[in-house]
Amino acid sequence: MAWDFETDSDYAKRLIWVREFLDNEILPLETLLHDVSEAEWKKLTDSLKQQVKDHELWACHLDPELGGQGYGQVKLGLLHEILGRSSIAPGIFGNQAPDSGNAELLALGGDDEQKEKWLKPLLAGELRSAFSMTEPDVAGSDPTLIQTAAVLDGDEYVIDGKKWYTSNGSRADFLIVMAVTNPEVHPYQGSSMFVVPTDLEGVEIVRDVPNMHHPYPPPGMQPGGHAEVAYRSVRVPKENLIGSEGDGFVLAQKRLGPGRIHHAMRWIGQAKRAMDMMCERALTRRAHGSLLAEKQMIQDFIAETRIEIESTRLLCLYAAWHMDKHGSSKSRTEIAMIKVQGTKMLYNAIDRAIQVYGSLGYSADMPLEEMYRMARATRILDGPDEVHKVTIARQTLKGYEGVEAQGDESGREGRKGEVKEGMLPTEHIPTRKEAALKKFGDLLEARTANS
Repeated sequence: MAWDFETDSDYAKRLIWVREFLDNEILPLETLLHDVSEAEWKKLTDSLKQQVKDHELWACHLDPELGGQGYGQVKLGLLHEILGRSSIAPGIFGNQAPDSGNAELLALGGDDEQKEKWLKPLLAGELRSAFSMTEPDVAGSDPTLIQTAAVLDGDEYVIDGKKWYTSNGSRADFLIVMAVTNPEVHPYQGSSMFVVPTDLEGVEIVRDVPNMHHPYPPPGMQPGGHAEVAYRSVRVPKENLIGSEGDGFVLAQKRLGPGRIHHAMRWIGQAKRAMDMMCERALTRRAHGSLLAEKQMIQDFIAETRIEIESTRLLCLYAAWHMDKHGSSKSRTEIAMIKVQGTKMLYNAIDRAIQVYGSLGYSADMPLEEMYRMARATRILDGPDEVHKVTIARQTLKGYEGVEAQGDESGREGRKGEVKEGMLPTEHIPTRKEAALKKFGDLLEARTANS
């Protein structure tokens, strides 16, 4: 097996430009995010978006015929690692959530008319979208419980139900809604997805749900709210069905797989930014007669953070490589592992940085407190960690078999804690020794005779 950790020289130069562009042009804008109007924000970012397009880095997650670059997951991962340093950077590169995932979904399942009407304007930044799947009355970790229904009535589907945490829902031009179209079959075959314009009669944006990241929605610009949306007998044209009836779960998995890799790589960028702040503070702040950087406990913080970042990065890039080679459906375990490990790594990096900064890190004078609140959401979004751990365990166990009992079936159970003959572990040393003596007995007898 060959291993190569180098990036081709042309793309490496592009990544250098991205890092300089982010540091010099994008990071300064972060402090203005909540103080300008939407029109002002557009004016500030339009020229930056054009520079990204001029460098052929716009919407890189899509194939060239759709306006992207067709880079594949490894190159995308390296790009998102840099963009992850700032929450506003993905929007300037045309791959902000949830629009990027929705674009991939429309590219995979949409017909030519849907791509022309919804996908192309979405990629051009002329429309915004939202993904409407999670519901308040059932567990989001079990999408088979979805209650929102879509019933075919002539040439229209009638959608009834309630969603929440519809990211960007309050500012979207259209929603991609997952609803049950056939309750009589297995849930995995009974749900479908629809494009639902937000101006249709019966679509009610109830509120942006206050949350840990945005507990008090501020005036001015926001990265995007998490809306509660009511669908009251919304009539959607039949042609707004994405793919075929029953494709909902397949499309959802194809949408979420790449997104989880991009999220994890952005978390690495966030964690590196937290480590940068921590190291700067450690080399600046003095306490009890020396720099913080000279304290062994702080050195432990720095070492553990770097180890966790680098190991997560390698795990993530491997998952990206695996997906490029084998596709998302055959990379479920790899994707699940980076999702779980990435959340843990991000939380630890930010938490340690806050600890090193002390009261300043806890204050809103540093970006760490907002990063910390956002980091907590990562353990829930795109599927809770616990669900991904179940996937990892189940897929791992498929490669193993239990020890089969031999001999008398009636005596198999025995007393509690008793090891019954015939059910011994594969690595049971007395059994292995007996087998080794049988295998090498002739050699041992010859050695004894010669001595």
